Amino acid sequence: MEVQEAIARRRAYRSLAPVVIPDDLILDLARQARLAPSCNNNQPWRFVFVRDPAKLAELHAALNSPGNDWARTASMIVAVFSRREDDCLIKEREYHLFDTGMASAFLILRATELGLVAHPIAGFSPKKTREVLGIPEPFQVITLINIGVKSAGINPGLSPKQVEQETTRPARRPLGDFAFLDGFGRPISEA
Repeated sequence: MEVQEAIARRRAYRSLAPVVIPDDLILDLARQARLAPSCNNNQPWRFVFVRDPAKLAELHAALNSPGNDWARTASMIVAVFSRREDDCLIKEREYHLFDTGMASAFLILRATELGLVAHPIAGFSPKKTREVLGIPEPFQVITLINIGVKSAGINPGLSPKQVEQETTRPARRPLGDFAFLDGFGRPISEA
């Protein structure tokens, strides 16, 4: 699969079916994330791959948004975190967030290439995640990536909006809303 195909196939499905997560899959995902670029090659990202059913059940306590109840069906949850002092600090710019996001994207695209769903979420308690997984301060828990395979059916706990997003790819913003040529206010045209 080409990168462009993985990008096009990637979807944040919420209807997940169980899948076995072997050690070699975890190693593969970690190795791909490791190849992401970072400021001065600092590689500030950290990941905890959680697949043990008992530990997953503990981590479910961090899912504090009712809209993320579906994440309890994930076969693995990857906690993504970093800290500002592990990467470039240029004036007020903290690169650890950007660089960790790039490593997460590499992981997500590789999971997609392998036929998995890798859905990052924001509706969780960083404090509870830190507690369950033993992540010390001052690490910032940025996201949880829920991994599984797409279910043939729709998760019955999804809201009507979530069901619609499962069956139809949500619309993307027009390029002219976010991409500009030679300066802000000169939108790129798709025509």
